[in-house]
Amino acid sequence: MTPFSESTDANLVLTLEEITSLAEQEGKPADTLMNVVALIATRFRTDVCSAYLLEPDRSNLVLAATLGLHPRSIGTLRMPLHEGLSGLVAEQLIPIAVSDAREHPRYKFFKDSGEEEYHSFLGVPLIDRGVLQGVLVVQTKDTRIFLDTEIRMLAEAANQVAPVVSEARTLDRFIAPAQEKLWELARNVWWCWDNECVSLFRDLNPTRFRQLNQNPIALLNEIPLAEIERRATELVLHSRINYTYRRQQEYLHDDRTWGASHAGVLRPRPVAYFSAEFGLHESLPIYSGGLGVLAGDHIKSASDLDIPLIGVGLFYGQGYFLQRLDGTGWQREEYLQTDVNQLPMQQAIGVNGEPVVVEIATRNGSIRAKVWRAKVGRCDLLLLDSNVAGNAPEDLETTSRLYGGDARTRIRQELLLGVGGYRALKAMGITPGVLHLNEGHSGFAVFEAIRSRMEEEGLDFYSAARQIPREVIFTTHTPVPAGHDRFSPDLIEEHLGPLRDELGISHENLMGFGREHPTDFQETFCMTVLGLKLARRVNAVSSLHGEVSRAMWRGLYDDGPEDAVPIGHVTNGVHVPSWLAPQMRRLYDRHLGVGWQRQSGAAHTWSAIETVDDGELWETHLSLKGQLFNFIRRRAREQAERRAEPAESLKRLDKVLSPDALTIGFARRFATYKRANLLLKDLERLAAMVNDAKRPVQFVFAGKAHPHDEPGKTVLQQIAQMMRHKDFGDKFIFIEDYDINVARHLVQGVDVWLNNPRRPLEASGTSGMKVVLNGGLNLSVLDGWWAEAYDGLNGFAIGNGRTHSNMDVHDSRDGEALYRALLDEVIPLYYQRDRDGLPRGWIKRMKRTIRTLGWRFNADRQVMDYTLGCYIPAAGGTSSEVRTLA
Repeated sequence: MTPFSESTDANLVLTLEEITSLAEQEGKPADTLMNVVALIATRFRTDVCSAYLLEPDRSNLVLAATLGLHPRSIGTLRMPLHEGLSGLVAEQLIPIAVSDAREHPRYKFFKDSGEEEYHSFLGVPLIDRGVLQGVLVVQTKDTRIFLDTEIRMLAEAANQVAPVVSEARTLDRFIAPAQEKLWELARNVWWCWDNECVSLFRDLNPTRFRQLNQNPIALLNEIPLAEIERRATELVLHSRINYTYRRQQEYLHDDRTWGASHAGVLRPRPVAYFSAEFGLHESLPIYSGGLGVLAGDHIKSASDLDIPLIGVGLFYGQGYFLQRLDGTGWQREEYLQTDVNQLPMQQAIGVNGEPVVVEIATRNGSIRAKVWRAKVGRCDLLLLDSNVAGNAPEDLETTSRLYGGDARTRIRQELLLGVGGYRALKAMGITPGVLHLNEGHSGFAVFEAIRSRMEEEGLDFYSAARQIPREVIFTTHTPVPAGHDRFSPDLIEEHLGPLRDELGISHENLMGFGREHPTDFQETFCMTVLGLKLARRVNAVSSLHGEVSRAMWRGLYDDGPEDAVPIGHVTNGVHVPSWLAPQMRRLYDRHLGVGWQRQSGAAHTWSAIETVDDGELWETHLSLKGQLFNFIRRRAREQAERRAEPAESLKRLDKVLSPDALTIGFARRFATYKRANLLLKDLERLAAMVNDAKRPVQFVFAGKAHPHDEPGKTVLQQIAQMMRHKDFGDKFIFIEDYDINVARHLVQGVDVWLNNPRRPLEASGTSGMKVVLNGGLNLSVLDGWWAEAYDGLNGFAIGNGRTHSNMDVHDSRDGEALYRALLDEVIPLYYQRDRDGLPRGWIKRMKRTIRTLGWRFNADRQVMDYTLGCYIPAAGGTSSEVRTLA
């Protein structure tokens, strides 16, 4: 910023007339104060101008207006007068100017303010009629010495502002109640699974909310306070805001929870849940697909149940890629930088009162990472970010992209996740009682936990290594050997060498923990093997996946019987409030009884679905199907406009898909084993099926191929090109950039969810579970979760669960089975209508799938299973365990 000069003195003074004019324009002291600080910042050419008001107890200051600090800190940033430089101004009642605030002994970092980038500080007291009203502060990014002229002119401006501040304090209106509560709601990701809360933000500006990826932080950041108050008044939102805020507070402080009754042992030493990705909401792009969405659902259900659990992950500045298809249907990747100021997270603060920064030594220098903290209902999520000053250029980019880079990038990410994540917990004063490793990416955390135990209790490595595994749960998700991360001995030594030195073991001993055959010095280090060896409890994610995993890893256990391999299973589930359409939730509210959501993991909760009128359920489904079509048409047109397609194509897309046609959805990662193109093996037969005038069928596809997966991209291109085929153009739609938002629309609106992986390569799969909640039916190979879910009447099966050693034969059989299921079962049942136009047989299956599967494949059930079967035993909280000699 340009320093002031004597010649500009006259232009710096705020006149009483100017302030009076601002007050008349806005009417409300809060709005006037916001305009005043903006005017001062402009007039004085500073980066920040803020007004702190003295609270009625006259012992605390509260931020009431600012230009430059985070708007969300208005009304929530409070400081006692004995803290910080602003408090010092209020205590001494004199101006205080500091060239670099961080060097002053009274400097204090306030995590919600966003002031970490500012250096110089000038504060003056706001005094009206001899009584202190608050403090006026200006700040700049550069360090500089303030001139006496600058101090005097700001003090004169404060004299003019003080009456406005006094009025604001007298009326107790210096913080807009609506804005303060909306910010409180937006800062906790709880809002994303509460329909009323989402609708509040949407109603403030529906179009803009959609354009901002349904991000309430971004929305509130760009709506002026006066506009929020105006909209809240016009739409009569104040009572809704108060009601939603009160419900949130009741949720956060309720102590009559399942966790309070069953998981009390975890309260002092919580579960640390490590995952490379977390899929919470589309506006927080730190996930790519199923693993991340599962982790997001896990932490949400842990919050709902009140399980003491802290998520640990990485913050990817560019997230996963933005998908765009070119004119040939080929996938192109774009990476966009995420603005952290638009996300519901703040820097984590350690026990020392400072922002947490972890440091990990390697053989070639140290890697540092700051830690972000997000509130997920009752739970915390910690995200490590290597974009920290002092890191080497390579390390600044370490956490920039999810699943990007080579093996060197991956091991550095996993070092930060595991070792850095554990150190972040300790820096915050958290000693976890349980380590839950969601896949092998975070396996290095166990080594750090061992090192910490050695240091705390004076143990040697092997003594500590006998203790720690009792507290470790390892969940494996990958049913194919090629899917497990492996690192060369050189990479392991480079990155874990200093930690190995502290552990006091040799390089080969360390490598042995990641090798199936420890004495095979040519074998690489496998993260899954590490998890299997250093966890007392290991689980797969479905019953069939448990069988596959035991067969895959029996070599680790002396090639004994598969049944003796200590790998169990906890089948995945989905978070009901996150994936249930509002219309379906209202239907359940009417029929499943009061408080059904708190009992959604119990079978009896869902039995009343059988009493719902067929017409009511069907009309609800058709309403959701219509919403899906509106979404698809809008997105399809946007995609075509981006590719500069002709006007006639755009016009066609405005009416694409028929609400009367059977609509089948397929959305997932485009890996070749998932066989998105299995349907395309017989195009003549497919054309006859989709173009049947009496019983038409249409398909909606979405999904991303990994940037380096060329075969997967080729399959995706085959599907995309169907949109341009003369026989299929109106029957096939591909929606770009598959994310949680796209998934939400699809699972809530399709008639059928198609899943045809090559058995047994699907560990679990969860997208079909989301369809169940909304009344859709699954058509799936008997793999993953569907192998234990299908009962012959609650959906449809492709084949009979048999495989073949010849992959071509396997695919040919499944392709034929898919067509038989469609032509002989699915299509006839859908179009079989009674005199009221209702497909009674179809609706009967809808009810059966909801009743038999809604409770089982539910994240609440999943988290309760983990808590009772893994977390509590690992924490030493079981009340009885009787063992007998074999």
